[in-house]
Amino acid sequence: MKIIMLGAPGAGKGTQADRISKKYDIPHISTGDIFRENLRQGTPLGKQAKEYMDQGLLVPDELTCNLVVDRIAQDDAAEGYILDGFPRTVPQAEALTAALKERGEAVDFAIDVDVPDSFIMERMSGRRSCPKCGAGYHVVFLAPKQENICDQCGSELVQRDDDKPETVSKRLDVYHAQTQPLIEYYTAAGVLKTVDGTRKMDEVFEEIISILD
Repeated sequence: MKIIMLGAPGAGKGTQADRISKKYDIPHISTGDIFRENLRQGTPLGKQAKEYMDQGLLVPDELTCNLVVDRIAQDDAAEGYILDGFPRTVPQAEALTAALKERGEAVDFAIDVDVPDSFIMERMSGRRSCPKCGAGYHVVFLAPKQENICDQCGSELVQRDDDKPETVSKRLDVYHAQTQPLIEYYTAAGVLKTVDGTRKMDEVFEEIISILD
């Protein structure tokens, strides 16, 4: 079972991918993890990627795809995998489709966790974290007992730069410009399934499982 997770930043696709991974005993693969592991091991592909990253350049689609294909060829992915964070663009999707075709394989499901921008803005900009113990909160959904104070250690909570409204807005703009066309791509391929990501995590998970089963 080869699954791609789609959805805007903050849609909750990573959480769902973790749960799918545990239920079906298939690896949850993120491009960030792949890059870190190849850089740590100093693999030939990792060294190529490092050359671009050291210059502040984006790693080319072909090289990123090669890193992903190298990862999914490992033994733990023999029964399937969940890709999270790749592909991000239609050219990357086309490269992945071609690479899988060479292996006699294809994507089985592209799961789009659909959440409106306004919901994501509220969800992400309301996040707060403790700089000391790492505990996470939300001003609406998981508020601390005392406003802006960590329940665990009493430290003052902070808002990460990634969660500030202006940053969230920029990330959503990038998503709509680059990544959302993937929905059309995988719809045309006949593998797209859309779930309502505004509901409770358990309800979203149950719907995904009903699709996969």
